[in-house]
Amino acid sequence: MKNTLNFLLIFILITSCSDNVEKEKSKQNDVNKSFLQNVKTVKSELKSQEEELILTGKVEYDPDKIVNYIPLINGVVTQTYFSLGDQVKQGQVLANVRSLEVNSLQAEKFSLQSELQVARRELKSAESMYKDNMLSERELVEARGKVRQAESALGRVHTDMSVVKTNKRGGFSIVSPITGYIISKNITSGSTISQESEPVFTIADLNVVWITANVYASNLQFVKEGMPVEMSSLSYPGEIFYGTIHSLSKVFDSEEKVLKARIIMPNPELKFKPEMSMTIKLKNNIENKKVSVPINALIFDNDKNYVIIEETKNKFKIKEVKLQGHNEEVAYILSGLNVGENIVIKNQLLIYSGLKNN
Repeated sequence: MKNTLNFLLIFILITSCSDNVEKEKSKQNDVNKSFLQNVKTVKSELKSQEEELILTGKVEYDPDKIVNYIPLINGVVTQTYFSLGDQVKQGQVLANVRSLEVNSLQAEKFSLQSELQVARRELKSAESMYKDNMLSERELVEARGKVRQAESALGRVHTDMSVVKTNKRGGFSIVSPITGYIISKNITSGSTISQESEPVFTIADLNVVWITANVYASNLQFVKEGMPVEMSSLSYPGEIFYGTIHSLSKVFDSEEKVLKARIIMPNPELKFKPEMSMTIKLKNNIENKKVSVPINALIFDNDKNYVIIEETKNKFKIKEVKLQGHNEEVAYILSGLNVGENIVIKNQLLIYSGLKNN
């Protein structure tokens, strides 16, 4: 009786274990089936290689649209009407200055105007006498030279007075020579200004700016004038700006050891601020075609690149590949892969780990 009970107990245990094994196998099969259903593949194909290069750069002023105002008349500032960063219009009064030199400048202007009138009358008389053969050609040339000299001197005075508005109290007002933004200010009420002083203010027109990209020697074969570029900035996450390389410097910057590529950008909304850092992306299409796969299909392990090939249904193989190049989306294969092979692009890491450990 005891032996019979022992036999029954052993039979129950064996049956129970067998059922558990079958359940585990069934569960494992369900897992494998579910896993394999989630494996996704694409075929490798021939594509023209598209190289991509990322450069760093920054926004700069257009130097042709900057005015550094250095006073041509000595004086003392009595009042200013602008602050750093203010927008100013052409002809707008920026500061009042008290100066004793204004009267002498005006006197010089009147004197030169008189000299010019006399020189023009003399020239008119000389031309008439030259026609009547009463004057030599040398004397005619001298008369014309006096007119040009007087015009030049008067033009200089006009230039000196073009940015000032004189008043009857022996002073003048500094007016803005262009429409733009104050990017530098070095005067306050009570400041003394002179021709030897540094620029009292700087105005920049920001409607057009330069974006300069740093090009290293190793990138020279890639970067060309006229290439389209995509630009982004941390100031505007997710926003892409498009431009073209307008020019590429022929001389390396002595400090940064780079060439400067210039991109001229319209700036009507003033999004580009001088000194703002920019990331510049360039793409270059190469005519010869290469076997290509999605960049996310690559597995990098031990300084080598691999892909998972589905040879037949649910049968996989690891292949080492060598790269010709890549961009953010596509990897171009130099060797190790043929056109039309099924490349795993989903769950490839799990398959790689499983095949590697077997």
